[in-house]
Amino acid sequence: MWPLVAFLSCLVLLTGAHLPPLSDELVNYLNKQNTTWQAGHNFYNVHLSYVKKLCGTILGGPKLPQRVQFAEDMDLPENFDAREQWPNCPTIREIRDQGSCGSCWAFGAVEAISDRICISSMGKVNVEVSAEDLLTCCGKQCGEGCNGGFPVGAWNFWEKHGLVSGGLYDSHVGCRPYSIPPCEHHVNGSRPPCTGEGGSTPKCNKICEVGYSPAYKEDKHYGCSSYSVPPNEKEIMAEIYKNGPVEAAFSVYADFLMYKSGVYQHVTGEMMGGHAIRILGWGVENGTPYWLAGNSWNIDWGDKGLFKILRGEDHCGIESEIVAGLPCTEQY
Repeated sequence: MWPLVAFLSCLVLLTGAHLPPLSDELVNYLNKQNTTWQAGHNFYNVHLSYVKKLCGTILGGPKLPQRVQFAEDMDLPENFDAREQWPNCPTIREIRDQGSCGSCWAFGAVEAISDRICISSMGKVNVEVSAEDLLTCCGKQCGEGCNGGFPVGAWNFWEKHGLVSGGLYDSHVGCRPYSIPPCEHHVNGSRPPCTGEGGSTPKCNKICEVGYSPAYKEDKHYGCSSYSVPPNEKEIMAEIYKNGPVEAAFSVYADFLMYKSGVYQHVTGEMMGGHAIRILGWGVENGTPYWLAGNSWNIDWGDKGLFKILRGEDHCGIESEIVAGLPCTEQY
């Protein structure tokens, strides 16, 4: 009996499964694995409940109609970065902060929608689409607001009801800027502490902030289509190459929280939840193919708010739930 117990204890030690999330031990273990990425601390003095709340996407939810496949006709480059392809669209370079709210499902959507409005207008229209408007007004079709939601519902809402403009917290940019403050999960600074408590979603106020013009209804930007992208590496690449960044959802494990650089591949750690992000492009690093993605945990997280994740193997489900859509260009 004892040899078996000893064997199992060693097995746990070797796999790193016993290591507590957010710990120095986990960082050290990951960096000794000779994998394709480097770990480090992104979260200080926060409870694990706060981090789990950031993963606010309900995986395996409703589906949008799948768009027609068109990748076969496209000659796709080995490396592609939407920031370089459309340099006159500043939202592609922006990293937002969802604060202490499980609103990643809304952020991934409005970020990609903002990018696509600029791209489709050939740089003539630059607008920060409001995460606040989507988070607070979509209702049950999008899920539970700050307690998690569906990317599919977000894109469908944009098509059916439109979204107003709105920038970062306290930015006074657009009709409805984000009302949930960023919190101090990275360093000791001036932001308030992060908690996983509460979770109340702000109210849906269909008015613009004082001093902004036009009025709420006139500020709406509409999508003319919303769809899922086939769960195929080349199809996802073709979609980004042709129309701009997309929203993706995937499973987050404890080791992802510690990402700093390189191409992320899951090594160890418990499941934290589903998370939605924006994919900006792709490439190959030291022989490993990757997706380039933007997170919504502010620029102190990861590689200045960005990360790379293994491409072509549906790693952590990253290629299974891609959603996108096209803006109504006639409104511009």
